[in-house]
This record gives sequence, C-alpha cells and structure tokens, in this order.
Amino acid sequence: MSVTVRTAALAAVALALAPLAARAADIKLGYVDLQRALEEIDEGKAAKAQLKKDFDEKQKQLDQRTDEVKKLDADFQKQSLVMAPDAKAAKAAEIERKKVEVQQFFVGLQQELAGREREVTRGIFDKMVGMVRELADAEGFTMVLDRNTVLYAPASLDVTNELVRKYNARFGAGKKDAAPAKKADAPAPTKKDAAPAPAPAKK
Repeated sequence: MSVTVRTAALAAVALALAPLAARAADIKLGYVDLQRALEEIDEGKAAKAQLKKDFDEKQKQLDQRTDEVKKLDADFQKQSLVMAPDAKAAKAAEIERKKVEVQQFFVGLQQELAGREREVTRGIFDKMVGMVRELADAEGFTMVLDRNTVLYAPASLDVTNELVRKYNARFGAGKKDAAPAKKADAPAPTKKDAAPAPAPAKK
C-alpha cells in the first residue's frame, strides 16, 4: 500500500471516529463512596450511636440471664451430692431448660438488632442515592458510579464530600421536616463498622 493510500485510509478512520470522540468529550463521570458517606453524614453517625446504645442494653440483659444460669449451675454442682435422685434429675432438667432459653434469647437479639440496622441504613441509603441523582442533574454528570465498582479513578472525580455536605444541609441528624429525596431502587452497599451482635451465651 502506498503512502498516499495509507494516509487516505487513516484520514477516513479519523473522520469516522471523530463523532465518537466528540461524544466522549461530552461525557462527565463521577463516583461516590456511599459507605464512607454513611459514616460521615450526621444522620448516619446518630443512627450508629443509637444502634450501639441498643446493643449495649441488650448485651446487659443477655449477660444478666447468663450469670443467673451460671449461678444456678454452680449451686447445683455443690448440692448435687446430697440431693435425692429425683430432685437431682429435676434440677438438672431445669438448668438445661434455662440454658436453652438463654440461647434462644441470644438468637432473638441477633435477629432483632440486625433487622433494625437494615431498616435504619436502608432508609438512609435510599435518601443518599436520591441525592446523588439530584447532584448528577445539577452538576451535569452523565454517570455517577459506586466506588466499590471502580478499580481506579482520580480523586477529582470523587463527589462523596459534596454528597455529605448536601445531605447534612437537608437532613442533618434526621430532620423530620426535610424535603424527601427521590426514592432509589438500587440495593444498599454492604455496611461496615456496624454494631456487633451480642456475644453468645456460654453454657
């Protein structure tokens, strides 16, 4: 192929790609770290503090029940040598039943706390995603991605700080009279640093 032909071919390719390049230049991308935003917004901090308070109260109840069963078991071990067989068997069965009740109480607390955590964070994530849409419309973003789906992007594309600022301005620590953001259908990201589940009762 001559130089002239090759030059003409390259020119044709360049002309064909020109509209694509122009469209690419009009695309404005950004990304947001929803998990970091959850930890930094005032409402997220307040929710985390309340969940931690609830966890501590439930843990005290669990510890109290566990200690009661431990004391019953310790007293039984001391008295079992002098107890009648029927009384000994009845007491052993009673202690075993209480141990099962404590374990069921522990499982119930886990489910209750996990459910409350999902409910609270779900509502916050819905509002955050709605505000991301508003932010994208206002700033002219073609697409705003979740940070967890991005392998690399420059920090200049990160709009998390702007999301936190706008969220706090509208909702604060959970303002009741705040204007609702658009409801999102996207699933909430996995939460980090959530309130731990109560420690299991030891038999």
